[in-house]
Amino acid sequence: MNINLCNIVDLPKIQDPRGNLTFVESGNQIPFDIQRVYYLYDVPGGSERGGHAHKELHQLIIAMSGSFDVVLDDGKEKKRVHLNRSYNGLYVCPMIWRELDNFSSGSVCMVLASNKYDENDYYRDYAEFMRARWSKD
Repeated sequence: MNINLCNIVDLPKIQDPRGNLTFVESGNQIPFDIQRVYYLYDVPGGSERGGHAHKELHQLIIAMSGSFDVVLDDGKEKKRVHLNRSYNGLYVCPMIWRELDNFSSGSVCMVLASNKYDENDYYRDYAEFMRARWSKD
């Protein structure tokens, strides 16, 4: 997989004086069916999250509140993406190493995932990820 397949997805934003509404529909805004939703919160300042890649999982990462950065690495190039709008999501395809850092105070990171949790889908060691990444090319 190529880092250029990971991109910002503009989600629908319905504006209303009483408060805005944004939604995500499987197969419409994102190219996968949602099987799992999880979120990160109360991340201490200076902490990092992520630090892994997935073999088959697709994700959409959204800053529901506050902001944070996602560092993407496909084994050839790296890209840092700053997320700070709840109506934008970052699509991350399989075989991309990701790290999350630079969390603002009170930030909430929500992740929509294509599969349920499966430890066998993870590369948690960067050297192992790189070996698998280059064997696929």
